[in-house]
Amino acid sequence: MIAYRATLDVPVHTLLRVTAWLTQHRRRIGTPKGSRRAGCRTQALLVLRWLREGAPMRVLARDAGLPISTAYRYLHEAITVLAEHAPDLHEVLEQGRREAWSHVSLDGTLIETDRVAARTEAGNDLWYSGKHKKHGGNIQVVCDPTGFPVWTSPVEPGSTHDITAARAHALPALYRAAAHGLPTLTDKGYTGAGLGAHVPLKGHALDPDTATRNMLINAVRAVAERGNAILKIRWPALQRIHLCPHRIGDITAAALVLSTLERGSR
Repeated sequence: MIAYRATLDVPVHTLLRVTAWLTQHRRRIGTPKGSRRAGCRTQALLVLRWLREGAPMRVLARDAGLPISTAYRYLHEAITVLAEHAPDLHEVLEQGRREAWSHVSLDGTLIETDRVAARTEAGNDLWYSGKHKKHGGNIQVVCDPTGFPVWTSPVEPGSTHDITAARAHALPALYRAAAHGLPTLTDKGYTGAGLGAHVPLKGHALDPDTATRNMLINAVRAVAERGNAILKIRWPALQRIHLCPHRIGDITAAALVLSTLERGSR
């Protein structure tokens, strides 16, 4: 076997912060010092490599000197710790009001996963998205006016429509923010979202005023399309999840936390 040096494309301060969070977590749950097979830095490297490189677990386990079952346990623990530092939507919107954001944008994305056999009560494929023709989990993403993602929702099965997922996780807080002067821009998939959500109107041969309104909404919220790309391109593990699909929400939240850490370093 050939050994070689490699570089992980993650800032050092991100590794240090994740290591510190894992250290605090172990202290909080009362883990005796020296009782683990690997230290917090090794665990932090494991989760960062999994998210940034999408490396196979057998490779990560080998490099960390861990049995693969222990490596999986370390990975899930680290994902949970990272996700705990994700912001609450109400806090994000309050920050937006303090900083006088002109708007926020709401968009849904499908995080692909392996085929899942779960069925709905009607017998349909629960995790299959008819829109995307793929299995995965529906995640709602809120972006600031620059298009940077500032909040991600818990996961809903891929068969869930965007408007349904938004009603469950995002719209109540967004309504309150809109009442205080912070509107939400969305696409046509959120038709019927309610007051405070600006949605392009559907239809052909629209009158000039409606067509202009649609054009303005689409132009302003266009930068929000980069929000999903920031998460999926920067953290390739999100391009296809091989873990339990119910963990997609925490995994996406972990990627959001890391992206925010890196943004703050620039």
